[in-house]
Amino acid sequence: MPNPKRRHSKTRTAKRRTHDALQPVGLSECPQCHERKLPHLVCPNCGYYRGRQVRPVDED
Repeated sequence: MPNPKRRHSKTRTAKRRTHDALQPVGLSECPQCHERKLPHLVCPNCGYYRGRQVRPVDED
């Protein structure tokens, strides 16, 4: 396999790694209970998804 003839500079390495950072999770608001939840998933707090209850939740 070919090997690089010259060493990559710190600047070039840093430019390549600029997109490697972790991004914060995008949360949306549940329209039923107004809690934060992951988009396109059932709300863990109230059990609603797209306007109807799809999972029973314990009432504590």
